[in-house]
Amino acid sequence: MPQAIIDQYKAVICSATENKSSLQIRGGGTKHFYGNPSFGQKDTLLDTTAYSGIIDYEPSELVITARAGTRLVDLETLLAQHGQMLAFEPPHFGANATLGGCIAAGLSGPRRVAAGASRDFVLGTRLLDGRGGDLRFGGQVMKNVAGYDVSRLMVGAMGTLGVLLEVSLKVLPKPPIEITVQMPMDEAAAIEKMNQWASKPLPISATCYVDGVLLLRLSGAESAVRAAQIKLGGEELAEDRDFWQSVREQSHDFFQSDKQLWRLSIKSTTAPLSLPGKQLLEWSGGLRWLLCDANSVDQDLIRKTAKDAGGHATLFRSDAFRTDVFHPLDPVMMKIHRLLKEKFDPSGIFNPGRLYSEL
Repeated sequence: MPQAIIDQYKAVICSATENKSSLQIRGGGTKHFYGNPSFGQKDTLLDTTAYSGIIDYEPSELVITARAGTRLVDLETLLAQHGQMLAFEPPHFGANATLGGCIAAGLSGPRRVAAGASRDFVLGTRLLDGRGGDLRFGGQVMKNVAGYDVSRLMVGAMGTLGVLLEVSLKVLPKPPIEITVQMPMDEAAAIEKMNQWASKPLPISATCYVDGVLLLRLSGAESAVRAAQIKLGGEELAEDRDFWQSVREQSHDFFQSDKQLWRLSIKSTTAPLSLPGKQLLEWSGGLRWLLCDANSVDQDLIRKTAKDAGGHATLFRSDAFRTDVFHPLDPVMMKIHRLLKEKFDPSGIFNPGRLYSEL
């Protein structure tokens, strides 16, 4: 049955190539809002949810391999039964979120600051390229990742390089205990404290600054967490799991707005940004969410501000039609992207324009 599904995908790819049409690759559709709209005039939907299920999971090895159509909630439920988790805490944005969509979007949640990004945990991938070729990269152990790490190219590629079939991920044990402390302070003090504490051996697994309050999640052995709680001070937050989920899934009150939502990834030590709008800070100040009216601030100013702070800006959500969601690439990087696109998708049928209008 799984091979029959792959054969169907191959047939769809070959047909699109012959007919010079494009393919919208989509899993659960929970992140369809993210990225540029596809530019294809004759798009055919390639639904990847049929190819689902766990292929291999050995808890003692801390590695899981699953098909791209597997729902994230099902994968995480299985891991939780063995006291394990996806370390990068990916957002779902809906019950139908899939593993393939998670990897294609390349988004990480609150634990990113302590554990690493989604691409750091990808060990191997299997995909179909623009010729219908069935390709495998990487493996199920870190030592197999040598030379050009092609598997991790798929992370954040928005489906522009191929149809993900399978993904092998490194997983981690869930911490024995987690608590969250909160303390009121201004933004400048919060940025200073977050970076100061990040350089110390403290079990901080997530940070958030919103509405004049700094929140720190402490994770690990109970003795270490309790000792850090005493050292840091602050008031313990009840129902802290709900809070971090609301940040991860953007159900927190901050995100309940029809204004443009920008995602600025910058140096964590950057002073408070003087941009109009409201901000929420994560990752010790390295990730800053900005809510602003579309007409109140020029997007060139936002991108310049992010660039000057050593990072980039992404228009994460907007009701307006847009073709420039992601930060523009310099000519050298764009050339590399084009060469990769030509190698994996020579006919340009996969999600055209979804990442950059030139691809």
